[in-house]
Amino acid sequence: MAKINPIEALRAQLTKHKVDAFVVPSADEFQGEYLPAAARRLEFLTGFSGSNGIAIVHKTKAAFFTDGRYTLQAETQVPKTYEKYNMAQKSAATWAKELNKAVIGFDPKLFTLRQLAAWEKQGIKLKPVPNLVDAIWQHRPAYPADKAFAYPLKYAGESSDAKIKRVLKNLAADALFIAAPDSVCWLLNIRGNDIPHTPFLNATALLHKTGKITLFVDAKKIPKGLLGKNVTIASSSGVKGTVQIDPAQTSVWWTAQFKKTVEATDPIQAMKARKNDTEANGIRAAHVRDGAALSSFLCWLDTHWQSQEITEVSAAEKLKTFRAAQPLFKDLSFGTIAGMGSNGAIVHYHATAKTAKKLKHGLFLLDSGGQYWDGTTDVTRTIALGAPTDEQKEDFTRVLKGHIALGSAVFPKGVTGSELDALARMPLWHVHKDYDHGTGHGVGCYLSVHEGPQSISRRANNVALEPGMVISNEPGFYKAGEYGIRIENLVLVEAVHTKFLRFETLTMAPIDRRLIDKDLLNSDEINWLDNYHMRVLNTLVPLVDKKTAIWLKKMCAKI
Repeated sequence: MAKINPIEALRAQLTKHKVDAFVVPSADEFQGEYLPAAARRLEFLTGFSGSNGIAIVHKTKAAFFTDGRYTLQAETQVPKTYEKYNMAQKSAATWAKELNKAVIGFDPKLFTLRQLAAWEKQGIKLKPVPNLVDAIWQHRPAYPADKAFAYPLKYAGESSDAKIKRVLKNLAADALFIAAPDSVCWLLNIRGNDIPHTPFLNATALLHKTGKITLFVDAKKIPKGLLGKNVTIASSSGVKGTVQIDPAQTSVWWTAQFKKTVEATDPIQAMKARKNDTEANGIRAAHVRDGAALSSFLCWLDTHWQSQEITEVSAAEKLKTFRAAQPLFKDLSFGTIAGMGSNGAIVHYHATAKTAKKLKHGLFLLDSGGQYWDGTTDVTRTIALGAPTDEQKEDFTRVLKGHIALGSAVFPKGVTGSELDALARMPLWHVHKDYDHGTGHGVGCYLSVHEGPQSISRRANNVALEPGMVISNEPGFYKAGEYGIRIENLVLVEAVHTKFLRFETLTMAPIDRRLIDKDLLNSDEINWLDNYHMRVLNTLVPLVDKKTAIWLKKMCAKI
């Protein structure tokens, strides 16, 4: 069978379904950021492999939208057939409105109530239709058939029954619809292999006020004895009373299955974000092992980058071998971002055999993480290969100053990440520079490396930071066509006073001293860095080989 032109094949479907255009979001039926191959519809249509994008194909034109992390990537991956926009400057809904009262087809399983409302508010005429991409997708991959598995209590720290009781305590409706797979997995203390690097079982559920649960999933994926007697697997809701739904997570299709609904935020998201003591201790331990693996790799890299050919791809593969040797390692937490020079300026760049650069003199940005039974890690280090320029050192040091300012912040209870975001940007703002991505995202416990509801970003977020939340601290700077800089540690929110909070830095890995302009740091910043490096040194030296220990002592020396 001849290879089809996706955009032209899709246009043929428009006429068949009597619509003027069709909208294709990056999310799947579970509103996921990370997807199984069978759900990567946007990538099939446009070639875009990033985690956030949306395309609209009209009879005569087409447009693609993404955020600031992916604008450079979209330029290289998305065909010229598409007009391309940063969604911060122009949204897909705004573009659709300009189509002169066109009827826009959409898959109701891929749109949440809130998303639909935003489009309807623009006066756009939307028509639910079967997914038109699925209709043209030849050789579409099969969905994963792996079975779900238990997440042991020794790592979860709380039984499923206890979690259910906590959720039911404040449930006013007859049932709670749980749309997010990570909420389902957390509540039932189960995990799965439905998504690369993210241990989700893709499932939704109804938690009834009686404590019984209806789980919507392929029954073949559930081993005998995995679930408690209170859980029943079904294909339809069968609920007659009021169902509480989260409009930001529940699809239009699912909403139509319930006769009476009440809207409220998924309560499990906030509960899951506040790690209990067992989870917090596990995450700390995972970061120590992960730091030993990363430091061993960085030592190896320092020793070998000039004497042997190393590419972005082979560097990522080598780093994985160091992580895989650690106890309790399960997988990477996402595909490693290894960007040499100009590739590092592409915020969420992923090297392929075609694009991978050889490591050479310049800046190497390495964003990576691991999934361990007891925790999820995410760390970025920017590495100087050879002597850096003065400009590179100044940019790096300003990013570091922002990282330290946020990492050492003490703030009142009730403060949100949005209110702290400027701390990380101020040193760059002083010289009229910035970065076009969030400063921090929540991280799960052997769940998703990106989870809410907390974040640190210029984007408004009314979720207050609370003790037990894990979040990233990752300011950066990107000089298009030349280099990228990012410094990322994960931090744990903890109480420092009855009314104030602070961050405990979890990540254990040295920050490249060779890129630091000491004259730009004040005494408090120098003390923070020296104390951090002393902690890294004392923690990791007993866990690494002699060569890495010597390298750590050099990298963690006082500034």
